[in-house]
Amino acid sequence: MTQPTIAQQPQLTFSAQWPPVETSIPLDADREAFITTIVAAMSIEEKIGQMIQPDLREVTPDEVTQYRLGSILNGGGAFPNHDKYASAQDWVDTADIYYQAGARAFDGRGFHIPFMWATDAVHGHNNVFNATLFPHNIGLGAARNPDLIRQIGSVTAAEITATGLDWTFAPTVAVPRDYRWGRVYEGYSEDPSIVHQYASVMVEGLQGQGASLFGGQKVISTVKHWVGDGGTMMGIDRGDNHYSEDYLINLHAAGYQSALNAGAQVVMTSFNTWVNPKNYDVMESGAYNYKIHGSKYLIQDVLKDTMGFDGIVITDWNGHTEINDCTAGNCPQVILAGNDIIMVTARSDWQDFYRNTVDQVRTGIIPMARIDDAVTRILRVKHRAGLWNKPSPANRLGAGLQESLGSITHRELARRAVRESLVLLKNEGALPLETNQSILVVGSAANDIQKQTGGWSLTWQGNENTLERDFPKATTLLSATQLLLGTSQVFIDPEEAPKDAVALVVIGEDPYAEMLGDIGKTKTLEYSALKRSYRQDLELIRELKKQGRKIVTVFFSGRPLYVNEELMLSDAFVAAWLPGTEAEGITDLLFSVNDYDFTGRLPYSWPANKCDNSINSTPQHLAHRPIPTFEQTVGNGHSALFPLGYGLSIDTNQSDEYGIDPSVIELDMRDYGCGVDQPDQSVATEPLELFSHSASDDFALLIGGTSTEWRGIPVSRGSVTQINGVITTPIDRRHQQDAVRIEFTGEAPAQVYLGSTDGETIDLQRYLNSDGSLEFEIAIDSIPQTPIQIAMHCIWPCLGEVDLSRYLPYSDHGSEWTTVSIPLSDFEKAGMDLAISSSPFLINTDRPLKIRLGMIRLLP
Repeated sequence: MTQPTIAQQPQLTFSAQWPPVETSIPLDADREAFITTIVAAMSIEEKIGQMIQPDLREVTPDEVTQYRLGSILNGGGAFPNHDKYASAQDWVDTADIYYQAGARAFDGRGFHIPFMWATDAVHGHNNVFNATLFPHNIGLGAARNPDLIRQIGSVTAAEITATGLDWTFAPTVAVPRDYRWGRVYEGYSEDPSIVHQYASVMVEGLQGQGASLFGGQKVISTVKHWVGDGGTMMGIDRGDNHYSEDYLINLHAAGYQSALNAGAQVVMTSFNTWVNPKNYDVMESGAYNYKIHGSKYLIQDVLKDTMGFDGIVITDWNGHTEINDCTAGNCPQVILAGNDIIMVTARSDWQDFYRNTVDQVRTGIIPMARIDDAVTRILRVKHRAGLWNKPSPANRLGAGLQESLGSITHRELARRAVRESLVLLKNEGALPLETNQSILVVGSAANDIQKQTGGWSLTWQGNENTLERDFPKATTLLSATQLLLGTSQVFIDPEEAPKDAVALVVIGEDPYAEMLGDIGKTKTLEYSALKRSYRQDLELIRELKKQGRKIVTVFFSGRPLYVNEELMLSDAFVAAWLPGTEAEGITDLLFSVNDYDFTGRLPYSWPANKCDNSINSTPQHLAHRPIPTFEQTVGNGHSALFPLGYGLSIDTNQSDEYGIDPSVIELDMRDYGCGVDQPDQSVATEPLELFSHSASDDFALLIGGTSTEWRGIPVSRGSVTQINGVITTPIDRRHQQDAVRIEFTGEAPAQVYLGSTDGETIDLQRYLNSDGSLEFEIAIDSIPQTPIQIAMHCIWPCLGEVDLSRYLPYSDHGSEWTTVSIPLSDFEKAGMDLAISSSPFLINTDRPLKIRLGMIRLLP
């Protein structure tokens, strides 16, 4: 079988200035005249309606008509009729209803403006049941194949249009430089030349080019997030970027240069800051916090004026709320900075934003010229996309065609993408596996579709999914092996497997998205220590090694991680990233089906030590510039275990090409986090986030009651969770769905609590030793019939419980958010043993009660 050729990345050249956009879709005089006529006829209210984008769950068709809204989005976990299993036709029917509602908004006006719907289709049409899920971008970066990326874009667009949608928020063109960031897997590579090469072809695949441009099976593309999201300090999502402008231009903006030249029509603003005095305060209030959502310098001055981008700039999910002096419903700064469509997701917020913006235009706070510019851009993109000529969603080419979702052809392309994305890090004669031998398939990820698909897979976080129910067409590595060999040769229990059976150990991270995947400063990159449950994989590999078995380890991860011991104990080790739904692409290589071989090469440098968080190669075109002091590069004394571009073929001896022996690796014995100076095992020194956007993975929010026999049911981050006695709904506090609304109905005793993810007790004594406290945010929305008791549990009946009212900063209950702090010593006096904590937070009642909970944490 002919192997794919790995493309050579064209070397970038250094630019001292922001480069002009040389778009493949230039201005058209007739189009501009048409748009100018409409803009001149529009009222202020009609213009502001075009600029606001709510979430599907927070807007009705009648509201689209009333407010003349120009678009909506479906956030992760949003589906037509709240149905996770909605068919292509269900999506089309809903799209058509909203489209027609948008059309009615202009009845009798002498003109009309088409409506559009946007979605996060970032590795296939991943919000839709039965859609094809491709490897996440990190895996595609290993493939080094631009033509493959173009084909994936084209297939994704075809599946999007089958559901009646117009627009995707893809591709992500971040250049991640710190593995602690929870979005590393959304970036193709640490190498800007790979990102530059891929960005343009993905845009071409999604939008088409030449005669196919914006054809019946093409969609509007968005490059995101402008700019520098992959360069935040310590990899903190939405954090601070301290790179110089030279690095911003030549490294973090590399993907934009090619994508915008290829005709990308939308740029999404980033949550992060850029800490630089050029990033000035558009309101001159002295309160600006360098958030890019409020950066007139980067959006208006650079992107629009200097580079000449003439499409839409859209904000991210309520991103304007992170600008100082802004609220969800009131933020003139975000429009003055140059953003054209404002993503304001919740109903009360977008309606307030609409009214406030109309008033701010009328009073002159926001100039009408800025509004006209935004609306002109919105109509320009709608016209370029052919929306004035396309029929309503229900009448478009292939609309509602269920066969398009996860078709055999599409899945074959995804299987090929999996083959090309895997990177062989070690092979001591263990591969290829033989099809006539017995195989023991074990490990936490062997039959876990969630670990395989990662975040942004049917749900926002990629969790709450099962293989049989949510991905019936997919294959896990276990099922793929069984399909290839038959069930008689495949074993899942070491006790039952023949002694000579090769152990195929499949391990990997649980799914995550955005800030919930960040690695906090009390952790390291050590896979087996990121979560208590992950250590079981290492212990399994150790036990199999003691048994004398040959071990082939396949590792699913959204980033390179420290796995030195796992590497040494394994006879072969494969970095499989987050491959999506088609695990047969993995068995194609493990068993060398049709002579397939490994061709993937590392898109990121691989860490040798637990705190090699930012082991990055220096791009050649930046070699003459000072290396940022916060990067760990060869230039400032660091080196990777496996360098960027490393990867073996089955017949490659690792000592031949690279001089690396993965069987002899020094172990890093560090036992405390990369962001702290010493362990806090006896006296805590760092806060422990229990429930928040950056919470510890050792705890999960659960509900239980008599109806579940007190068994814990995980609380969804993306949708309503309900049992008899209690209902929870995710809400936004500071970040997306980082808080929860809780309604105890009084129908049956029930509880909401934090429990350990592995069901074992956790030693939190060090927080008591430091005179620590339990701190949480709460809003009480109904007057309780009985006192609210806050409890901490150890092993039943061990617990400590206190009356919340003793700690409230006011005597009367109110619906405003307040922060409560309870000394841990009070729980200890009430009977709590922190050394064997099973639940560090619990509320239990059999009476009606409505509350909201925000951040919960332990403070030393």
